[in-house]
Amino acid sequence: MKRGKKYLEAAKLVDRVTQYDPEEAIGLVKKTAVAKFDETVEAHIRLGVDGRHADQQVRGAVVLPHGTGKKVRVLVFAKGDKVNEAEAAGADFVGGEELIPKIQNEGWFEFDVVVATPDMMGVVGRLGRVLGPKGLMPNPKAGTVTMDVTKAVQDIKAGKIEYRLDKTNIIHVPVGKVSFTEEMLNDNFKALMDAIVKAKPSAAKGQYLRSVTVASTMGPGVRVNTAKY
Repeated sequence: MKRGKKYLEAAKLVDRVTQYDPEEAIGLVKKTAVAKFDETVEAHIRLGVDGRHADQQVRGAVVLPHGTGKKVRVLVFAKGDKVNEAEAAGADFVGGEELIPKIQNEGWFEFDVVVATPDMMGVVGRLGRVLGPKGLMPNPKAGTVTMDVTKAVQDIKAGKIEYRLDKTNIIHVPVGKVSFTEEMLNDNFKALMDAIVKAKPSAAKGQYLRSVTVASTMGPGVRVNTAKY
């Protein structure tokens, strides 16, 4: 992959072999973000687990103290009183059965997170094939299948993110924007790491945190020393 001049200049500031303290790593990410837009700061965490085994799955959600810096659009599947509750909590879209053809046939995806009450999962289940691959399927572990739609919507709007392993046992999640202060990014990163360490499956053997890298959307990766975790 051919890299631009700006990227190559920025990459010189980072020693690829060194594992930096989290605070220093985040400082470097801010320094090496040279794009003209407000880049997202992402964490990439490789874990010493095998996600193919159910007892080694790592999945959950955490509310980042300073949010992600992104406006999140929430769709809630609900009926009865829960419709009004979801609307009052600030959901962007609320509906039921009538949304199925809109999503399935018309390819409507104007939302970032889907929340559903348990009694609507039969309906939402029919969308598994389209929502699943996009990582949008509601899940009790992530707090997106719940009767407490007020809390679910408010948490998501406040900066709740979901984390889960990909096929290569790596978690990729945003921890804020380059425009955030270092302190804000550090707080968010710490909240994320604490949650992932806490989510360690009892079946996981050996080193749990294999490698942690932080980077901005267009910037070089900076390796983080995980000793303190």
